[in-house]
This record gives sequence, structure tokens and C-alpha cells, in this order.
Amino acid sequence: MNKRIVYIAGWMIVLVLSSCSPRALREARETVVRADSMRAAGQMYEDSSCLAQAYKTLGAIPFPFREGLGVGSAYAHACYHYGRLLRAKENPVAAMQCFIDATHSRTHDYPILGRVYSNMGSIAHLAGEYDLSYTMYSHSSEMFLRANDTTAYYYALNDMAFELAEQGKREETMSLLSKIEVNDADSYLLAKIWETKAEVCLLTQKYDSAICYAHKMQSSHIASLLWEIQIAQAYSFLHIKDSASHYANIVLLKTKSLYELNNALYILTNDDMTKDNNAIREIAADRSDTQKLLEIRQGKVSQAVQLLRQDLNYKPNLLWLYAIIITLIIIGAVTIIYVYYKRKKHQLLSQKIADLENKNIANIAQKKQEILDCCTILANSPNIKDDLCWNDFNQMCNFANKHFGLLVLKLQQTYNLSEREIRLCVLSLLNLSYDSMADLLYYAPNGIGKFKLRVAQKLGTTARNLQQFLIDIAMGK
Repeated sequence: MNKRIVYIAGWMIVLVLSSCSPRALREARETVVRADSMRAAGQMYEDSSCLAQAYKTLGAIPFPFREGLGVGSAYAHACYHYGRLLRAKENPVAAMQCFIDATHSRTHDYPILGRVYSNMGSIAHLAGEYDLSYTMYSHSSEMFLRANDTTAYYYALNDMAFELAEQGKREETMSLLSKIEVNDADSYLLAKIWETKAEVCLLTQKYDSAICYAHKMQSSHIASLLWEIQIAQAYSFLHIKDSASHYANIVLLKTKSLYELNNALYILTNDDMTKDNNAIREIAADRSDTQKLLEIRQGKVSQAVQLLRQDLNYKPNLLWLYAIIITLIIIGAVTIIYVYYKRKKHQLLSQKIADLENKNIANIAQKKQEILDCCTILANSPNIKDDLCWNDFNQMCNFANKHFGLLVLKLQQTYNLSEREIRLCVLSLLNLSYDSMADLLYYAPNGIGKFKLRVAQKLGTTARNLQQFLIDIAMGK
């Protein structure tokens, strides 16, 4: 119940902070679901306006509330899909920002993070930043490993190996590929391994081996591989110009990759002995145009990589956080000290009250005992009439008031008793016998009991409890 209340409160705060309506949030989620479905079917979701709105809507929700509303993973997916679309539209800088945002989403959706890091590695590869690309693919492999997706993990390892190959690190490349080959690899993964081996052999001048691995790729009949350009380059380095030209022409017919086109046109410019000078000049012009396109792309991907490096090297200024923490510590310390002394003071006050109550109880007990002692002395006195000033009512009242807590005065003011009734009360306080009371009151002994009962009823008590009732009045209860 408390968790639900927190979510509701978070929802209200989100609506205020981000102006994110429930409808906008629902539409953003639906867009992400559609994009996921199309990707699973091997297609790209190309509605850029919907993806951009989903990316903006979900990104406007602060992180704690994104998790509370259950859209943390959806935001990472929106970043990924929008980033892919921006890459396809030749906008690697904006795409890189989307991927960076996905890594900052703090989601635990490891499969999507693996694909995000893989895209970041691809952009770094296009910029020629092979070491950085290797790092991104390494992060990708770690995410897929956490997700227990072994197939995607092996593909990421191959990507890492390819970046090592681009750096001419043959031993490291082969060592990393051996981790994949010991496992059952599907045909496409196996072909990608051969592609990586061909690349490292090509860059380490093992041209025959490069051709061997490239032909293995050719036998797999997978169109997306680099085997044609790798064979063409290997034959070119071996100065087998006719074979190099043959495969270079195949590349021109099949590929749209600027990188492969540029290399193929270079080979045809230098190795094709069948063309005249005009044809060679046309090929050189085409290569020049391709290089210009490569330069434009290189500038864009370089900016994207610069953005990535800035993010990796960014060290947030935490002085404001430290200031808040110190302030909170000071406030907390002051509060603790205040509460401590407040409690201490309260304890002292409680102790004083308890002491006063105990003292008051002791005083009451002492006062009661003094009254009882005085009553006992008077009751046993042979001169009780003289001691009580019995024959002078006023003097007797003064004596009783003095020694018994203004008893007579209280009886007169509160109960409006007669003189004889007051005298009976004084004698009842002393707990005298009925005969002694009759003697002092000049009253028949057999009538004292009724008289005492009548007075007790007038006071609101019983004859049996009359003495205790009078003691309580004397003590001020």
C-alpha cells in the first residue's frame, strides 16, 4: 500500500516537472513496443517523428520517477531505436547522443545495452578509432554475458577481435577468436570469424592465408561479408593484377559501402591493365567522388566519437553535492544535539516532577500520620474537654481548624452543619466510642448511632467510613 502511494506521488510530481501527460506516456510506450516488434522481424521502425517524440517524452521524466513508473527500460529502447534511425539517416552525432543517453538511463535491460554499445563501437570503427571501438564492443559483450545471451556474446567477441585485427594484432586476434571456435558456432558466426581472420592476415601481410579464409566465406554464400574486397586486396598486394581487378569489379557491382568502393576503385585504377587511359581517368574520378563522400562521413563520425570521448572523460562537478551533504550533516548534528538536550531537559523535568510527587506523597502520609497521632493523643487524654476547649464552641472550632487542616471551616462552608453536628464530626474524627460521644454531647447512648448515620449521610458517606472521610477533608482531598 505504501509503495503504491509512493508511485502515485511520483506520478503527480512527474506530471508537474515534465508536463508529461498520461496520453503522451502511453503513446511513447506503444511506439517503443512497435519498434521492438519490427526489429524482431528484421525491420527498422522508420517513423522518425514518433520515435523522436517517444525519446523526448520518456527522457523528460527524471530517473527516479522513470523507474517508479516502470518506463526505465522503455526509455533505453527509445534511445536505441531512435539512434539506429539517425545512423541510417547519416546523422551519427545525434545518434551517438541517443546511445550515450541510453547508457545513462541506469536500466538493467542488459540486451538493449549490449546493442547500444555495439552501435557505439560501429561508429568508432567508421572513424578509425579501433581502440575505442574495441572498448565499446567489450562493454557490449559484458552486457550480453549478463543477459545470458551467449550467441550475442560471441558476436561481440568477434567484433572485438576484428578491432584488434584492424590494429594488426594477429596473436591477440587469434587468441580471442579461439574462445568462440571452441563453442558450437552457427554458420553466420563462423563466416564472421573467417572474415576477421582474413582481415588480420591481410593487415599482417599473410596474403595467401587471407585468400584462403576469404574463399571459406565465399562458400558460405553470405552476401554481407567482405570476402570480395579482401581477396581483391590480397591479390593486389601479391601483384596478381588480373585476379585483383576481377574481384574489384565484383565489389563495384555488389556493394554500397563507401569503404569497399574506394578500395575497389583504387585497385582498378592501379591494377586493371585492360582499360585505356580514358577509362582509367573515369575510374579515378569516381574514386575521387567516393573519397569526398568518405571525408564528409569521416567528419561526422569523428564528431560523434569526440562526443563519446567527452562523455567518457567527463568528471561531474560534485561540489554542489558535497555542499548539500555537509549542510545536511550540520543540520542533522544540530537536530540531534537539540533533541538530545531537549530529551535530557525533559528527563530532568520528569525526574523533578516524580521527586515532587514522591515528596508530596510522603508529606501526605506524614500529615495523615500526624492527624492520626493527634487524634489518638486526644482520644486517650483524661482531660479531653479541656484539650478540645469543649465548653467554648468557638475555641473548639479554632483548635480543630489549627490541628486538623481547617476541618470545621470546611464543614461549615461546604456542608452547612449545625454546632452539634460539627461536634459529632470532631468526636468521630477522634474515633471515640459511642458512650464517650454520648457523655460529651449529652446525648442518649442508644441514639448516637442514628445521629452519626444521619450526619454521615448528610456528608455523602457512611457511618463506618466517616472517620476516613473527615481525615480526607482535613488533608484537603
